Amino acid sequence: MATHPVSLLDALVGELDAALRTCAGVAGPPGRPNPAGTAPDEGLSGADRDHAAQLMRVNHAGEIAAQALYRGQALVARDDVLRADLLRAAGEEYDHLAWCAQRTRELGQGVSRLTPLWYAGSLAIGVVAGLAGDRVSLGFLAETERQVTEHLDGHLERLPGPDGRSRAIVNVMREDELAHRRHALDQGGIELPPPVRLGMRLLARVMTGTARLV
Repeated sequence: MATHPVSLLDALVGELDAALRTCAGVAGPPGRPNPAGTAPDEGLSGADRDHAAQLMRVNHAGEIAAQALYRGQALVARDDVLRADLLRAAGEEYDHLAWCAQRTRELGQGVSRLTPLWYAGSLAIGVVAGLAGDRVSLGFLAETERQVTEHLDGHLERLPGPDGRSRAIVNVMREDELAHRRHALDQGGIELPPPVRLGMRLLARVMTGTARLV
């Protein structure tokens, strides 16, 4: 039986469904167990819990953005292998955001109320990056993951010492982001111009600073 390519309209409907489910927190369980496992959740003061919750809420917002970026790039990717790689990375980012959402709730807070904004804006940026060409798209992925890894390094330093559950999650996230970056570079991703890298960094700071509070 002959197969027919998915139309642009079908793809857009699928992305809208994925966006609504993700932003509503009903996209389904993560594909991997939570790295926190059965690590103890004790020894945190009230101030420590609030601080850790803010960091994990920021991480959740970052993973919303990363998933939307990669899905936007996949939507316009010219190469089937690249599209599959981007969707695989997006799936791992979904695991991250599910873990971060669970941990934020455990710490007594909720995720950013601006989640739909982070998703929509990042999806649009991903489409633009994808339309620039597959090597640029791979370079964008690699640079995104480089900046995310730096961000996670900072959070590992700032998490309260007794918070082993959050730390276990962030460590696995960091390993995944490094793997995404290496794979993108191995597949031919190019280095982005300095103004683009700076613009990405500034946008990320606006998002993380806002997500911490709202």
